[in-house]
Amino acid sequence: MEFSSSLTINKEGVPLLLEKRILLLQAIDELGSITQAAKRVLMSYKAAWDAIDTINNLSPHIVVTKETGGSGGGGARLTPYGANLVKSFLIVKHEHEKFLERLSSMSDLEQGTLSSLQRIGMQISARNQIQGRVLSITQGGVNSEVHIELKSKKTIIANITNASVETLHIKEGDEVVAIFKSSSVLLSLDQNIAISARNKIIGTIERIEMGAVNSEVLIDIGGGERIASVITASSVQELGFELGMRVCAIIKANDVMIGR
Repeated sequence: MEFSSSLTINKEGVPLLLEKRILLLQAIDELGSITQAAKRVLMSYKAAWDAIDTINNLSPHIVVTKETGGSGGGGARLTPYGANLVKSFLIVKHEHEKFLERLSSMSDLEQGTLSSLQRIGMQISARNQIQGRVLSITQGGVNSEVHIELKSKKTIIANITNASVETLHIKEGDEVVAIFKSSSVLLSLDQNIAISARNKIIGTIERIEMGAVNSEVLIDIGGGERIASVITASSVQELGFELGMRVCAIIKANDVMIGR
């Protein structure tokens, strides 16, 4: 089963950006002519002008500047705002296509049910979900090691199956989310600790929430990013954790999942 859908962005219930209008804007940007752009996207000259008027009227800033051009048609160009609008739409369109592709792969027409699609809206209980960019993927016989650069410029490594890399269509440069449970995060005062875990991230204790048995320690790792660790209350006391203290968060690569 395959799902298909066109993408339209509305403003106050009125269609602002449709895929055909984006094609028109792209053609105008390339050709500098409304007439030529209209021909390329198989749109009448009047329809092209009407579309540009609608876009300019509904947008908070001018998208296309134009001038009447006599027998040769009108000259036109995208404003910086218009160029950014097109770029943003294409990013949304790419994510929309990935969603439809995933939707199709999770459907089972032969079984006559779409119940498995519930997984798409599934909420994840893992406390730590940090966005980053894939730096590299090293493939082994069964698993792949994925290096992810976070906004803090720190790197986190995930060890996932090769099948998962293919299913998620992960490649270098992609934006992904590193996901791991707070209970999987160990803490050490020794910033140079020798340990087999691949991920050792230095940060500062920002908050400690003490419980009767367990406590949550929130670590600021820079770039507006934080890692939560749940350890026993006795460990917090024995290690003498205090706000502002520098610690090392330790996470095994096998404990890091990747989402898109």
